[in-house]
Formats: sequence, structure tokens, C-alpha cells
Amino acid sequence: MIAGEFRSRRLKSPPGLETRPTPDRLRESLFSILAPSIEGSVFADVYAGCGAVGIEALSRGASQAVFIERSRANCGIIRENLETLRILGRSRIIHGGAGTYLSSTSAAIYFIDPPYDRPAEYDTALAAAAEAAPPEAIVIAQHASRHTLADSYGGVKRYRIVRQGDNSLSFYRVDD
Repeated sequence: MIAGEFRSRRLKSPPGLETRPTPDRLRESLFSILAPSIEGSVFADVYAGCGAVGIEALSRGASQAVFIERSRANCGIIRENLETLRILGRSRIIHGGAGTYLSSTSAAIYFIDPPYDRPAEYDTALAAAAEAAPPEAIVIAQHASRHTLADSYGGVKRYRIVRQGDNSLSFYRVDD
């Protein structure tokens, strides 16, 4: 379920357990923290799944969302969700891996949520985001609370961790 402009709208999601959606409560915490930064921003939803986090960013005032997703089927679901909400024009869907496309994606906010069972993806994605992130960008990684991420990756340094049960959000900024 989405909040903001598209509140109470249900999104289509992929069948099965391969895609792990961000829990509603954690997503609410994320956007409460991002509230001062989201309006008019470009938001990158990396490992996008059904696109719920990027769509929520659009719903809360982001000017554009970039969805990076490896699964062709999930890219189709993202497209369907964007078309249903009539916001395809404010979005870009990239079919491919984060390591390949993230370093050439400029955004104000990067949300990175790889499968929890592939911890090496965090290193790749966070390093690529650090390379692409302009000054003042925020890079957020959702991860299992039991998985400890590094304090820094390339040019970004962690400044905050939010833990909710089995899930955590690590917030990074460009290190000056």
C-alpha cells in the first residue's frame, strides 16, 4: 500500500518469494526521514522489485524515479504499476544489474535493496552509488539487521542506522 498522492493504492507484485517487499512500517520510517529531501528530487530505486519504494517517492513529491531491476518480469510489473497510476512519464525503467547501470545514474536519493541472500551485492551497489552520487546525495541500503555493512564505500560514509526487527536501513552521504 502506498502513502502520499497515491495513498491506499495497491500495486501489482511478482508472485512467489523471490522478491522481498520493504515492510510498510519500515517504508513509512524511511519516508519520514526523507521528507525534507524528497520534494522535487530524482529518486533511484535499485533492485526495484515491483517498484513500490520508487512509486512511493513519486507519490510523496519526487520529480522523477529511476528503477533499476535485473528481472525482465519485474520490469514489466513496474511498468504496469506506473501505467496504472499514470506516472510512466515521470519514470525511467532500466533492465539490468546495479553494478552495470548504477554508476551512470545521477540521483539525489539512492535506495538500494539487494536480495538479503546475496551480501556481495551490497559492496558492488554501494561502491557504484558512491561513484555516481553528486554532493548532498543520500544513499540508503536496506539490509538484514544481522548483516553489518561497512561504515563507508568509496566516497560515501554512513551517518545513521534505523533498525526495525529483522530489517535495517543504513544511510550514507558523500564524504567531504
